[in-house]
Amino acid sequence: MEEKNTKNNTLISLKNLSKSYYKGSKEIKVLNNINLDFEPGKFYLIVGHSGSGKSTLLKIMGLIDKPTNGEIFINNNNVNNLSDRKLAKFRNNEIGFVFQDYFLDKLLTAYENVTVPMIINKEYKKRKIVKKRALELLDFVGLKDRIKHFPKELSGGEEQRVAIARALANDPSIILADEPTGNLDVESEKFIFEKLKEMSKNGKCIIMVSHSKDAINYADKVLEVKDGVIL
Repeated sequence: MEEKNTKNNTLISLKNLSKSYYKGSKEIKVLNNINLDFEPGKFYLIVGHSGSGKSTLLKIMGLIDKPTNGEIFINNNNVNNLSDRKLAKFRNNEIGFVFQDYFLDKLLTAYENVTVPMIINKEYKKRKIVKKRALELLDFVGLKDRIKHFPKELSGGEEQRVAIARALANDPSIILADEPTGNLDVESEKFIFEKLKEMSKNGKCIIMVSHSKDAINYADKVLEVKDGVIL
């Protein structure tokens, strides 16, 4: 039976979380005894100098990396001991990712890129449901007239909009964004931040790493990582 975290209104809970890497016999501590709770409907901004551990923290919360010590609770489930197969399924259904470099499939159209997470998800069995949701999401990010375009035919800002639509495909409760506007112009950055803010107001937990000086204007809470600890 999986252990539960019973704290009310907590979507993600990190308990005594640490992460170390080893170079030979030398231990390099990246994160040191982190205790954090994240709530639904909130926009969190994580800041810190390069190498401070913020991206590592995001990867651990996204179940891409594993902590050296400590526990992670998501939706009241202790995910530490899930098998790789169950972890992959949990990640696909519960967490949406937005990266700086988009990571779109260059051989697929905008529409096809958005459908990929739903095709993997066995809950979306009917093709017409997948199509309807993909079109709705592309409309949400302002790309209903670009659905047949390939990534090479889109601007950087438009590619990131497709990435956001793809992140929302399985209606996850958590969106993790790692420098989502790092390659974008000011206008595109503003659009992305506003969409992420809108999602948080609609109940999703948004956790973003960013160096943008304007990001703070959208965040409900700012967390600074310095030398592996939260200030």
